[in-house]
Amino acid sequence: MLPQNSNAGSGGSKLPQYLAALAATFLTFCGAAQTGWSSPALLMLNNENSTLPIHLALNSSEASWVGSLLTIGGAVGAIPAGSIADCIGRKFTMLLLAVPIFVSWGLVYFAKSVQVLYGARFLGGVAFGAICAVVPMYVKEIAEDSVRGSLGTLFQIMMCCGITYTYAVGAVASYYSMAICCAVLPVLFIIIFAFAPETPSFLLKRNRRTEAERSLQKLRGRGANVSKELHVLESELNCDDSTAKISFWDAIGRRETKLAIVITLGTMACQQLTGINIVIFYVSTIFTDAQLDWNAQLLATFVGLAQLVAALISIVLIDRTGRKILLQISAVSMAICLAVLGFFFFFKDRGVDVSLYNIVPPCAVILYVLLFGIGFGPIPWLMSGEVLSDDVKGLCTSIATSLNWGLAFVTTKFFQLIVHQIGNANTYWLLAVISVVAFCFVTFVIIETKGKSIQQVQLELSGRKRVGNVI
Repeated sequence: MLPQNSNAGSGGSKLPQYLAALAATFLTFCGAAQTGWSSPALLMLNNENSTLPIHLALNSSEASWVGSLLTIGGAVGAIPAGSIADCIGRKFTMLLLAVPIFVSWGLVYFAKSVQVLYGARFLGGVAFGAICAVVPMYVKEIAEDSVRGSLGTLFQIMMCCGITYTYAVGAVASYYSMAICCAVLPVLFIIIFAFAPETPSFLLKRNRRTEAERSLQKLRGRGANVSKELHVLESELNCDDSTAKISFWDAIGRRETKLAIVITLGTMACQQLTGINIVIFYVSTIFTDAQLDWNAQLLATFVGLAQLVAALISIVLIDRTGRKILLQISAVSMAICLAVLGFFFFFKDRGVDVSLYNIVPPCAVILYVLLFGIGFGPIPWLMSGEVLSDDVKGLCTSIATSLNWGLAFVTTKFFQLIVHQIGNANTYWLLAVISVVAFCFVTFVIIETKGKSIQQVQLELSGRKRVGNVI
């Protein structure tokens, strides 16, 4: 990791880092459009008055697979992504990933059967899963410690923007127009990101020091003196090379690595099992089940905007308040919102007139999304790069991303089945209980990583330095 405040007083600027990170995370925007597509598209495909070809009319089982195959693809795509990026570079990998995103939208547009839709969703998921593994890696490697948290939240901001984009387009456009509007995005990414530099870390690992210095100069600004920073980065990489001879299995035997893996996998599991993808994939369905008088797709757009607002708030707070407190606030707030939503459906499903309280579901869902977005939205992706050492980061990041997508599949695929078996109220109460468990995990397991280098974090995880109420 690059040293904190390395450019202080050297005439450098943080603006190039933000511009490079924005260009990189626009690929996340492209992938997130795949996630947001299901909510408006499934309503179009299931609409009895739809003008779409009859062979695209979906039953409930087919609709469930169209929604969830994206997550299966994500789990598959995440596994090799880290290794591929280590071989051919972060930048080239990201440029290649724009291609399957574009192809998947072409398949959506020209689909003549549900099987083609299945293929399009799976292919888009493979690309998005890889994106979720590689983009945070790129952003972490170009960032200074002092802005690492802020740059890390751009990943979540772009994810929210991509989802909101498809919600908004889906509210006003046709099925085919929505596919065209989404297919344009990966083309724009290639044009924008072509001018971004490769990460200095990758170039140094390939013994391309001159290119690494040029990349670092571009990221820190023309007036920056990057020689000292480059030397520090080389020293860290040399240290990593000396530990690289240790096998992966020996590396995960270290106390700090075990705890880092627990934190990484635990935060990813909490992110998905608290139900965020249920809300994102089925938000229009949730509002329809609540029998609201308002337009369900318009409300879904407000949910997407709430995600975006939360991500913008987190970019301000994350390097000021820290990661742990935001995760705790997020978990408690989600539990309350889910419990309230459960009580609404508890009374509604028992025949109680809840027409006077129809404002409750949209308020609960929007607050849930808002408070998820300041904590469990961006921070699990950020922390995986902050607690894992370089000798296990590639594989462990891929495993964590694959777990995230695998759990997203489980929650989205079986959500409607669980609702059918135990009812809406009990389903949301179950998610509320999981949110309480997530709060306990954050409180007793996770450490604070704000403003700390990877060496400081590893030292603390090893137990040689205690800070606060952490393991």
